[in-house]
Amino acid sequence: MKEEIKNLFERIKKARYCVALTGAGVSTLSGIRDFRGKNGLYNDGPDGPLDAEKIFDIDYFEQDPSFYYKAARSFIYDLNEKEPSVVHLVLAALEQRGLLRALITQNIDLLHQKGGSRRVIEVHGSPKVHYCLHCAGVRMGFDEAAAIVHSGALPRCPKCSRVLKPAITFFGESLPMDALRDASDEAQNADLMLVLGTSLTVNPAASIPNYTLRNNGEVIIVNNMPTPLDSRAVQHYDDLGEVFEGLWELLASSV
Repeated sequence: MKEEIKNLFERIKKARYCVALTGAGVSTLSGIRDFRGKNGLYNDGPDGPLDAEKIFDIDYFEQDPSFYYKAARSFIYDLNEKEPSVVHLVLAALEQRGLLRALITQNIDLLHQKGGSRRVIEVHGSPKVHYCLHCAGVRMGFDEAAAIVHSGALPRCPKCSRVLKPAITFFGESLPMDALRDASDEAQNADLMLVLGTSLTVNPAASIPNYTLRNNGEVIIVNNMPTPLDSRAVQHYDDLGEVFEGLWELLASSV
């Protein structure tokens, strides 16, 4: 396995334009449950069955926004208690060394930024901002919203008193067009894409690696579940932790 990780590191160093696409699996090492994995939120909740689809359903949010805030508290609003994993840290280090040009993420946990990554494209939106669905111009930052949620209340609009919504893309909403455009541009430029911790089942984010493949770029997949692109990957690994611990050691020894 050590030789395979060395080969992976060499591919990254030799790439003309390397980008990464990450999913929920990269944050499981930080103690955040993924969605579709064996112990994912879409299977059950910590206290028994959980209707996870409702958490990010825009129609249900408008009916009962308290359900979202109650269900999402542990994996969104307790983020200050979570630390970046070795995956987040390695990706940030690769960017700092000029080996990673951009990081496209489906995640909404802000751990890439906390780990030190600067060029982060959030294709599923972000909880950095909360806003009112009815009043233009009303904005609240993540820290303020999280403090309110921790107090047992809900963040509300100062104009109409309706509950604010995070700028995460819910089911029934369109993905942020600027982020999707940036992601597709980066993928088309890439001659190497690292696909990390995602099963590539949710479109349009799942189609992003195809831009790299169509332009004769290579894809490397690190994920503990099968993906639709496994047969087209030049390298495939199952264990994110093992691979990125190895990359961390190689980065440290190559300073």
